[in-house]
Amino acid sequence: MSDMNTDKNRPVEAELDWAKGDGLLPAIVQHWLSGEVLMLGYMNAQALAQTRQSGQVTFYSRSKQRLWTKGESSGHVLALKSVRIDCDADTLLIQAQPQGPTCHRGTSSCFGESAEVGPPLGFLAELDALVARRHAERPAGSYTTSLFEGGIRRMAQKVGEEGVETALAAVAQDDPELLGEAADLVFHLMVLLRARGLSMEDVAAVLAKRHTDHSR
Repeated sequence: MSDMNTDKNRPVEAELDWAKGDGLLPAIVQHWLSGEVLMLGYMNAQALAQTRQSGQVTFYSRSKQRLWTKGESSGHVLALKSVRIDCDADTLLIQAQPQGPTCHRGTSSCFGESAEVGPPLGFLAELDALVARRHAERPAGSYTTSLFEGGIRRMAQKVGEEGVETALAAVAQDDPELLGEAADLVFHLMVLLRARGLSMEDVAAVLAKRHTDHSR
């Protein structure tokens, strides 16, 4: 699989084997953070070009016989993040940020809810994104908002407290208690990182780099 440059000024459609599917190629849409598979559609060269130009995922509707931008009626568009092609150049992998539920039935994915079809660790990315929204919007009555407004020192104190409680649970309590304390620790760590302008994605990048360096 290879990256396709999404620069709207670079014509890359010619790299694809359009003839194999009579001008249409399957396009798998994946949540760019959680990895959840959101839907499957079909694109022709014009749909791909419009997707790259507009930044909103656009398909060719086989039933309507025209270009169709996801969310053009509901407003639940898919914001383009990247496009990749497979090794045979006949399938597209679209990574996108959904603006609302992807499925017309109201679920996050056309294959069901994220808890049913998403990667097991994908919820961490969703939660991190929610923490980012809370940081930006500061809705009244939100516990996360109260943490941000309490300042860095208070957030750091909470991480310390949860860390100690997690350690104590590991040596003196059962698995459910340990898991509960660990969940509290991870959540408060997310909040602290976000307050510093960082995220779990940044932590994952550090871990990935260490893994790569140590594997050499």
